[in-house]
Amino acid sequence: MGTSEKLMEAFKRFDEANAEDPNKEVFEGREYPKELLYAQRMTHILNAFEPEASEALQLTVRCQHICRWEIPRESYEMNRVGYLKWRQELKKFHAQKAGAILKEVGYDDGTVERVQFLLLKKQLKKDEDTQTLEDVICLVFLMYYYDPFIHKHNDDKVISITQKTWKKMSPKGHKAALGLSFSNRGLELVTKAISE
Repeated sequence: MGTSEKLMEAFKRFDEANAEDPNKEVFEGREYPKELLYAQRMTHILNAFEPEASEALQLTVRCQHICRWEIPRESYEMNRVGYLKWRQELKKFHAQKAGAILKEVGYDDGTVERVQFLLLKKQLKKDEDTQTLEDVICLVFLMYYYDPFIHKHNDDKVISITQKTWKKMSPKGHKAALGLSFSNRGLELVTKAISE
């Protein structure tokens, strides 16, 4: 199986797993399993942001939230400590789940380990692929999930989250983010957050 065939087979398996998501999201009049739609958006943004992305990064981007619903946020304490613990457990869960699929598809140990390294978000700001992954995650949030988010939270919380998001991004990510189409309210809050 050639590289591109393996990549497509891995995407297919990741998508089949994410298609089991019982949570749904309606986009442009059509209902999707939430994590399947998220994974496809991640690939779409990566292709625009970093068209020459390594194969390991392409794989990571597609499976970054794989089967996320299996570990619900509510299964941890609803405070900062619980949130951080949930996020850490999710990273390990995604790495294990993705690794098993990649081995079934026929990827070598080096590729599997690289994808797992990226899923664990190791060496942010130091590793180029980890940083690109983080930029893509932030861009997907800002493009598709920011407006719904600002309607659910007060301005102070939105500004704080926007600032934390901005800090994780590279200058290239900042430039791409400023080129996104925000609602008037979204643009106002982003502008306020990054100017403070």
